[in-house]
Amino acid sequence: MYTRRTPRSASGSGGLHRRTRNRAKPAAGLLATAALLVSACSSGSATTSAASAAAEAALVALPQATPAALSSYYGQKPAWRGCGVPGFECATLKAPLDYAEPSSGDIRLAVTRKKATGPGKRLGSLLVNPGGPGGSAIGYVQAYAGIGYPAEVRARYDMVAVDPRGVARSEPVECLDGPAMDRYTQTDATPDDGKETDGLVAAYRTFAEGCGADAPRLLRHVSTVEAARDMDIVRAVLGDEKLNFVGASYGTFLGATYAGLFPDRAGRLVLDGAMDPSLPARRLNLEQTAGFETAFRSFAKDCVRQADCPLGGKGTPPERVGENLKAFFEKLDTRPVPTADGDGRKLTESLATTGVIAAMYDEGSWGQLREALTSAMKENDGSGLLVLSDGYYERDADGAYSNLMFANAAVNCLDLPSSFDTPDQVRGALSEFQKASPVFGEGLAWAALNCAYWPVHATGEPHRIEAKGAAPIVVVGTTRDPATPYRWARALAGQLSSARLLTFEGDGHTAYGRGSSCIDRTINAYLLRGTPPTDGKRCS
Repeated sequence: MYTRRTPRSASGSGGLHRRTRNRAKPAAGLLATAALLVSACSSGSATTSAASAAAEAALVALPQATPAALSSYYGQKPAWRGCGVPGFECATLKAPLDYAEPSSGDIRLAVTRKKATGPGKRLGSLLVNPGGPGGSAIGYVQAYAGIGYPAEVRARYDMVAVDPRGVARSEPVECLDGPAMDRYTQTDATPDDGKETDGLVAAYRTFAEGCGADAPRLLRHVSTVEAARDMDIVRAVLGDEKLNFVGASYGTFLGATYAGLFPDRAGRLVLDGAMDPSLPARRLNLEQTAGFETAFRSFAKDCVRQADCPLGGKGTPPERVGENLKAFFEKLDTRPVPTADGDGRKLTESLATTGVIAAMYDEGSWGQLREALTSAMKENDGSGLLVLSDGYYERDADGAYSNLMFANAAVNCLDLPSSFDTPDQVRGALSEFQKASPVFGEGLAWAALNCAYWPVHATGEPHRIEAKGAAPIVVVGTTRDPATPYRWARALAGQLSSARLLTFEGDGHTAYGRGSSCIDRTINAYLLRGTPPTDGKRCS
């Protein structure tokens, strides 16, 4: 289930896609987990039946009283310490590995905070999560939110983040070392024959086996429901009666899950770039594929208006721009382009596709993408697209990868059953995915096969989240969001009993802090004064 919050890129700073305020970059490449959601039902009829079942199923709230078996976790006293980042302090908390059997062992959760700076009365803690799954909330708050959120918000709230279980500093799942990940990300993700299909399946198996060997017990307990329960422990330890939370992208699923489990403890929740938890993963994959096509068409229309567009001249229709890009990808399939990479990597079709997808998250990266495509297509230098791809995968200059890809798959494959069980099922769905996106559909369909080889079975299913009794929750959707299509925000707002839908008419992934003063003012008023927007409010 991949979604990830991404900032505008003000200066085209490499593959990080960061705003000058240093926000988190997008994550999860095609092969790793199919941009966003890579799990679901295995056939069209199964997808329909699963969707129907989800329409009836709803997340059930937990009892309001804290079970005695969890009292020691809720009563922890954090030992705050400096953590090398000015203004921030860090602590380690414990949570039960298995909430069904709390005595079976603990998991360590890394937490950081930056205390409210004042002036004004402190409003408590504001937890933030940038999405993923697999994105480091601690990295996000220390690099951006804790210093880049509006000053008036930081003045009134302690800015807090906890890395979810299995992510970054909270007992991270590890699967492959750097060289093995390099091989994995270069695997042909659009197989043309049986041999290439076998190679892709082997790559998925190797990845899954590596994850299983590293953390066989942990893999069974990194679900979104468990991460949401961990957040309630953090809330209690921080001394807050209610949880205040800003979640972006996958973070909206985490926040909505919290509200569904603990509606009486849900405070001011902002769910930006919302997901629809009621859909089976194949449907989610398909709709996100269409979302990337929508974003690409916006890019294509802008590209042909620029003098440096390598995909077409002024007036070239988006369909033709897409055909030109697809032809370039197909050329790379047989003849990868050299790069300046110190490890000798060439730009393959898979890496190039990931680089293009990375730029779809943020229209501020479109200029960088045009430059990278021009270098690769006309100058035989794939370095620019490789930089974009490496930023997407969180690969550093030394060839090391963060655990983003590993945690992403671990959570996705536990939260929902696999999209496809066999390569033949993928082939049967190719036309549907290619119709949704002629440019990206084939690769995204094959990417949805990865959970078929996961070493543990899914524990989650599609379901509605109603959170009856919760205070007003702000759900934010962007009309041309590539990773979380706008209809998902409308769907989640329709499920949550107290939701207020806030719409940003624009491009890119998520809306808060991305340049719309209307969006920012509206969310700030909610966070600071508890005043939610009128349901259906629209901003541009």
